[in-house]
Amino acid sequence: MQSYQKLLLANKLWAAEKLELDAGYFDDLAADQKPEFLWIGCADSRVPANEVTGTHPGEIFVHRNVANLVVHTDMNMLSVLQYAVEVLKVKHILVVGHYGCGGVKAAMTNKDYGLINKWLRNIKDVYSKHETEMKAIENDDKRFDKLVELNVMEQVKNLSKTTIVQKAWKERNYPHLHGWVFDLHTGLINSIIEILPGAEIESIYQYDFEETPTAELPQVYQH
Repeated sequence: MQSYQKLLLANKLWAAEKLELDAGYFDDLAADQKPEFLWIGCADSRVPANEVTGTHPGEIFVHRNVANLVVHTDMNMLSVLQYAVEVLKVKHILVVGHYGCGGVKAAMTNKDYGLINKWLRNIKDVYSKHETEMKAIENDDKRFDKLVELNVMEQVKNLSKTTIVQKAWKERNYPHLHGWVFDLHTGLINSIIEILPGAEIESIYQYDFEETPTAELPQVYQH
């Protein structure tokens, strides 16, 4: 039996087990989703959102990418964020990194990895921002762990800079923003940062929603 066929077999067994416990399980699952959480995590196969949190299908809306980044030009992530916040109205957004992250480790080197260099640049920017703190850590493993944590912190801050989150804060006082790091050696999650709705952020990143919904561009940018 091929490995992919084992996945299909496992799926049949899983579905049968669910029906045995609850004949209407899939009818309820197909009816709607009302997750309380948006999980923005790393694509690493060792950190599945449902498994490590003990949650069930329908409870966590999930977006994953290399090194759990929140990039302001990433339309994929922003589309997920907008849907989760404006349609699903999640109450909590979790940015979840993990110690031993390959993306973070690669960003700490000067090696050329090809296309992914552009993506890892975002983590290099985090390192550069905290370079003094990073260089003060002599132990390589501890420096690696610290960058994982700093990266999570910066991505949570990036969420707070989006109009999507700021509008939701103004309209319904949600979502709460959380930065977590999963430890592969213990299976435990460490809470690194939390930003509550309406928290003060740098003024340049704050948006005034009292103005017209879409402000006109300055004349120099109009065509």
